[in-house]
Amino acid sequence: MRLSFGQHLQQKQTQILAPRMIQSMEILQLPVTALLERVEEELRENPVLEVAANDPEMPEESFETEPTRSAETRELVVDESGNNVDDFERLVELDRDVPDHFDDRPRVSSNRVQDSLDQQHDLMSNIEDRPESLHEYLIHQLHELDIAPELMAMCERIISTLNPATGGYLRVSLEDLLPADHPPEMLELARKALAMIQSLDPPGIAARDLRECLLLQIDESLPMHDEVRCLVNHHLEDLRDNRIPLIQRATGYTYDQIMRAWEQLRKLNPKPAGRFTNSRAPAITPDVVVYKDSDGNYRVKAEEAPIGNLYISNYYKKRHQSGQLTTEEREFLKRKYASAKWLMEAIEQRRNTVAKVAQEIVTHQKAFLDKGPEHLLPLKMQQIAEKVGVHVTTVSRAVDEKWMDTPRGLIPMKRFFVGGTQTDEGEDVAWDRVQIELKRLVDQEDKSDPLSDEHLCKELQSMGFDVARRTIAKYRKKLGILSSRQRRDWSKELT
Repeated sequence: MRLSFGQHLQQKQTQILAPRMIQSMEILQLPVTALLERVEEELRENPVLEVAANDPEMPEESFETEPTRSAETRELVVDESGNNVDDFERLVELDRDVPDHFDDRPRVSSNRVQDSLDQQHDLMSNIEDRPESLHEYLIHQLHELDIAPELMAMCERIISTLNPATGGYLRVSLEDLLPADHPPEMLELARKALAMIQSLDPPGIAARDLRECLLLQIDESLPMHDEVRCLVNHHLEDLRDNRIPLIQRATGYTYDQIMRAWEQLRKLNPKPAGRFTNSRAPAITPDVVVYKDSDGNYRVKAEEAPIGNLYISNYYKKRHQSGQLTTEEREFLKRKYASAKWLMEAIEQRRNTVAKVAQEIVTHQKAFLDKGPEHLLPLKMQQIAEKVGVHVTTVSRAVDEKWMDTPRGLIPMKRFFVGGTQTDEGEDVAWDRVQIELKRLVDQEDKSDPLSDEHLCKELQSMGFDVARRTIAKYRKKLGILSSRQRRDWSKELT
């Protein structure tokens, strides 16, 4: 075959997604919180798009207006480079200037607006302040001590390397914190600074490994502190692997002494800086709600508010139809109208797709909703795609990061898609069912003679589950179940 460079003409068919189609798929994939942000961004940039703040629990009130000015005297601001701030300032006052542009939509009185502002002010006043960081907490303690400036500078250098997310350990050597040609006295200063930091609160901070972290927390006030210190110094790995007889022979402690010292050891904190991490779980907004109808069947309802209250401004419709706009203004409104119309249609399409997919999932997993997790059935996205009549990738986007509010709590929609196997009787069972039965066997075993993975495998096979031993080991680790040796209770044998 001859290789050469050159230009050649070639005909071929390729599928190219239109920008609108790509954006539509992105809208489908967004969770409801991200979709709200997308809508808020469009509301800021597009004066044609508006949202109706309807609250059915609040009675309608008349809206008192001041003398209006002519709407025709106000020019439309066309600014593609900015956020149309002038347009939005006009929209804020639009009820006063053009009181009929909202048609028959509920009006909000000026008193209620002021009440709402007062409530927002109170809410802002009650927002919790930013919590003190680990670095700030340690520096504040150092400032209360009489420390030389060079020692304080070294302490601040060490503290800057501590990460609360990893427990507040010192992960770099002191030599790495110093210049390459540092004199010996600078290393001694770093050691003195580290010792000072390790004496601060929380106990165990700036430790270089787990053993040092635990030792820094052991003092005379801890019960059985000598035994605990011995276990930390010499038998941490033996405790991890439940090698109690070995510890007994090496230390001469009785079984009861070892267990009581181990109990005190568990009270120490292996991650002393853990409380300085941001552990707040983000609020979850469900995309669909599951409820039972009068016939006892499960139905789904897609959450709409406030996304469902979007509409095209009648004021700008009238301006566009008035014939008094310039060509530039007319083209500007045309683009903004098309953008708003497309977003509303994309949101409606997203709502319908998510609702259809969720309904098929709920129908398939009815036993799970009725009886619990052990009745979850195997389900693939391809099955739902065939029932809904869409591509499997559409199903994947429709369930990605979406949550379902069910009678059994908030559940991610992806949670319903699980693999499975068949029992000897041909019944389809999900792998979750196998994990539930595995945990039940471990909970009911004799801890003085726990079941090995081989025995667990045989027990599950006797129940009709076709599983291999390596599957048992994988699920055991996934569920946080220790090995049979680590689960063994030595109390009957060593006491």
